[in-house]
Amino acid sequence: MIEKHYIEPNEGFSQAVIVQTGNFKTIYISGQIGIGANLESQTITTFENLEKQLLNCNATFKDVVKMNTYIVNFNPEFDLPIFRKIRNKFLGNAGFPASTLVGVPVLGNKNWLIEIEAIAIVE
Repeated sequence: MIEKHYIEPNEGFSQAVIVQTGNFKTIYISGQIGIGANLESQTITTFENLEKQLLNCNATFKDVVKMNTYIVNFNPEFDLPIFRKIRNKFLGNAGFPASTLVGVPVLGNKNWLIEIEAIAIVE
């Protein structure tokens, strides 16, 4: 039997959805955003928000198997080192999840510079 649990449901979406199948649960975390005046500060708070959602689901970054990142007006030479430095502070330097990074012209709000969604699996 498959069970679903909706975490912090909002108007039109949930912050996370837990799908329980047998002894395993898959956690789908909606795109998280951060606050701040630049990409670095927004990336830090975005990872903090991801961590909060993982903890709400009794998981950690070590349980993340897939991560999708969207960065506004992505410039690989400038933005990628910033992103990697902050990601490594939260995820460490090895054992990274499968990952996609996409440059986009705009996100759901003109002030957002980065959005990250994740999938985690825990026993």
